[in-house]
Amino acid sequence: MKKAVEDTRVEQEPVSIVVPAYNEEKGIRPVLIEIDRVLKEAGVEAEILVVDDGSDDATADEAAKAAASVIVLRHRENLGYGAALKTGFRHARYDWVAIIDADGTYPAPDLIRILAQRPDNDMVVGARTGMNVHIPLIRRPAKWVLRRLANYLSKRTIPDLNSGLRTIRKALVERYMGLFPNGFSLTTTVTLALLVGGYQVQFVPIDYRRRTGRSKIRPIRDTLGFATLILRTVIFFNPLRVFIPLSLFFMLAGLLVGLLSWIYLPRVLDATTSMLVLTGVQMGAVGMLADLIARRNGSP
Repeated sequence: MKKAVEDTRVEQEPVSIVVPAYNEEKGIRPVLIEIDRVLKEAGVEAEILVVDDGSDDATADEAAKAAASVIVLRHRENLGYGAALKTGFRHARYDWVAIIDADGTYPAPDLIRILAQRPDNDMVVGARTGMNVHIPLIRRPAKWVLRRLANYLSKRTIPDLNSGLRTIRKALVERYMGLFPNGFSLTTTVTLALLVGGYQVQFVPIDYRRRTGRSKIRPIRDTLGFATLILRTVIFFNPLRVFIPLSLFFMLAGLLVGLLSWIYLPRVLDATTSMLVLTGVQMGAVGMLADLIARRNGSP
């Protein structure tokens, strides 16, 4: 019974809700009204911070009309999804920060389910794996590849790498703020940073609706950016996870070239063999050096 009382107290801990928005005048008002309603029904004390990222429509005006709990922050120009989130993080008053998109894709009741899982976690993520998930077909192959890459590099199973619905301790946001990019890949960075860093992360299955308005995602460019970011983040926290496989690949390739050329060719390709093996040794050395630097800098 005592444990249940403690859980209730923590679950009702105040939270700052950050809503990044860019040209979302058609859909943002009902989204904010729904968020405000479900928070009040659940008895959760909260502030709703809408960050208008340089919109050239009436997004900020529509947001200000939604509810008394809404605070509108504005960028004079479009800086990016990640930049909007960072502005919200910096202005958040509470120890927990939650983020949710302004386009109506994330059901507000799922936000309450995520907030309820805060005890014993450092971050809770809404994984878009529910029964009624609508993700455009054109984006699914790239998301699958990126998720597989992230799973391998982080040594964890990640149901949803870049969900825009989650809650996280503000102290962790502040700790890793320098790593966060200004683009869409901020959520990917947060996910990998906490998983590779050994923090408690829970994924909660949620639904995902059709968005209101036009998507800001650029499939090819953003997918390449996500892949680069995954490698960069894992190298920052656990460089051996990247460099050791590369080292072994080049060394084995060198030995294989030497063996096959000795068997099937008039002469051994000694120069090629030596170059591949040496490259493998260098990759291993770079990985060890990067690992020492990461540990010296205090990476978890």
